[in-house]
Amino acid sequence: MSIRLALEGAGYRYAGAAEPALRNVSLQLLAGRVLGVVGPNESGKSTLCLVAAGLAPGVIGGRLDGSVRIDGQATTTMRPHEMAQRCGLLFENAATQLSHMTRTVFEEVSLGPCNLGMPPAEVVARVRWALGVVGIEALAGRDPTRLSGGQSQLVALASVLALRPGCLILDEPTSELDPGGTRLVALALARIARETGVAIMVVEHKTDVLAEIADEIVVMDRGAVAVAGPAATVLADPRLADLGVDAPARVRLERAVKASRLDWSAALAGALE
Repeated sequence: MSIRLALEGAGYRYAGAAEPALRNVSLQLLAGRVLGVVGPNESGKSTLCLVAAGLAPGVIGGRLDGSVRIDGQATTTMRPHEMAQRCGLLFENAATQLSHMTRTVFEEVSLGPCNLGMPPAEVVARVRWALGVVGIEALAGRDPTRLSGGQSQLVALASVLALRPGCLILDEPTSELDPGGTRLVALALARIARETGVAIMVVEHKTDVLAEIADEIVVMDRGAVAVAGPAATVLADPRLADLGVDAPARVRLERAVKASRLDWSAALAGALE
């Protein structure tokens, strides 16, 4: 699998800050894989998103140490429109990423390709593809301001995908969603990685979501990587509690069953009946 994005010894300090927000972070995003990022508040997760997407220091300033490369090219050498086509970034509040100037979802998703001056046929093809990948073709004619939270987040996701980035970075995409909306977004992310080969990094405090969709997990603590590895291994690591991260419900249930000396497989089978 090809490496879409790589951080090597990356450190970042905001302009005027006394201490760095990131310290010696090394990680890779692989094509078709989902990397989950967890950690307590102020652990550097959002800063990691900005640095990985090239917005820091490219747009917001500050000092970057080490290297950040997208498709082998240093982000510090790219212009913002070049980075947007290679690495898409989605924030937790979809409303901040919708234009509020269009009458339909189709028009909303078309804005990015249109701004790049693409031919109309290419714009239409990209919009239809993005809507299909995210699974919201039925919303194409809807008013973007009259959607549920989960639907709005999927429209924002489709708008990013219409630029055909090789990497996708999401910062708490389900934090403002109910369980139904959370599941919509989680299923869409898993499908995007599987069907398109896009490399995905998702910061998410809902570890149950990551247990379903992530291949690897990175745990951040005070700006550095504290734990990293396969999702199943990291999410069952007893150190998570000390790092301020809740284990998924399945892991907590397994521990409770083992603590009570019950047979885990039998208990699980009974719970699922």
